[in-house]
Amino acid sequence: MNRRSLILYGVGGSIVGAVRAEPAGSGVTDTEITLGMSAAFSGPSRGLGIELYRGASAYFQHVNDQGGIGGRRIAIKTYDDGYQPDPSVKNTMTLMLEDEVFLLFGYVGTPTVTRVLPMLKKFQDRNIYLFFPFTGAQPQREPPYGDFAFNLRASYRQETAGLVDNFVRIGRKRIAVFYQADAYGRSGWAGVRAALKRHGERIAGEATYRRGTKFTGTMRRQVEILQKAKPDAVICIGAYAACAAFARDAVDLGLRVPIANLSFVGSENLLKLLTEEREESRQYTDLLVNSQVVPSYEAVSIDAVREYRDFMRHYDPVAPAELVKEAYSPFPHSFVSLEGFLDAKLMVEILRRLGDAPSRDALPRAVFSVKDYDLGIGEQVSFGPTRRQGLQRVYYTVVDEGRFVPLDDWRERFA
Repeated sequence: MNRRSLILYGVGGSIVGAVRAEPAGSGVTDTEITLGMSAAFSGPSRGLGIELYRGASAYFQHVNDQGGIGGRRIAIKTYDDGYQPDPSVKNTMTLMLEDEVFLLFGYVGTPTVTRVLPMLKKFQDRNIYLFFPFTGAQPQREPPYGDFAFNLRASYRQETAGLVDNFVRIGRKRIAVFYQADAYGRSGWAGVRAALKRHGERIAGEATYRRGTKFTGTMRRQVEILQKAKPDAVICIGAYAACAAFARDAVDLGLRVPIANLSFVGSENLLKLLTEEREESRQYTDLLVNSQVVPSYEAVSIDAVREYRDFMRHYDPVAPAELVKEAYSPFPHSFVSLEGFLDAKLMVEILRRLGDAPSRDALPRAVFSVKDYDLGIGEQVSFGPTRRQGLQRVYYTVVDEGRFVPLDDWRERFA
């Protein structure tokens, strides 16, 4: 492989050294580092890709305004996959083989990521890694594909275990599951089952839905299936449109038990669907509890949250106009955009650790050098060859006065 030499000049023009730079077509030039992203910018889950991109973009814009990384600006080559596996695979091939990006960043969803991981293994000689996908599933955390991805967020196993443990602790042991009929849904389903097994319990009932279901669709059949199981609580593993439809129909059909959602759901979009143009919206939200993998964006005592809010206000980032072809109103703040912001912040730190001559084969070493790094959220980040997930903490939120706020007392709220 032919590589370019980057000549370093000292005062007066004297040559003080030379370093090896990546070859042309590596995603790195003298002025730019290009990342590749395939995410949902269309369809009923488009809010997830749009908000994740907006949060990351706010931080990257700030870094670029400060001169970039070693004089190189960060660029994101972005494609829409609509939260569907086949377009995600096609986009990834384009990013790797035609655009030749430096790395992959910010993918959205388990069904897409699980199809992309085998490609990274197949083309492992190119040293293409996936950073911080918006999914808590296991395939990118364990063999045979864990070597090709790095995760920041807590896993679905941790989220489902926390929800189950808290429900069981307050006496709600009959837990049913509503889940998306694909790799994402089964990942969450497996997490719930494993957590219940530790308590000597089984899943009380289960119902599925097809990925891509819209809020306007009916969930009557799924609600009726779970009503027969007489659950004490329902844990949902899905995206916001379908989960909002389920919560709506559950209330309308008399299934009045706590309904929990994982962080992937997109809390603000879920809440908007359940409350928009509804006079009695509180009845649809008073029994919701959503797990999160980042702290509340209302917690302005947290350094990174204040930084996030400042950057979102200052840069007011928008998704690429050519990708957003359906109406969408972004949120000033959201859990998803805060996660994207933190993803970008850590990504920048790793890129900086590559030094003046960033190369793909040096990426794992740079990641593994991250030990007890302070992202500014009160939880330090560490990586290692057997530790490919930076954060471990799970947060819990409920709706109060039309917004998600931290849940302080499970027993008082749901017992």
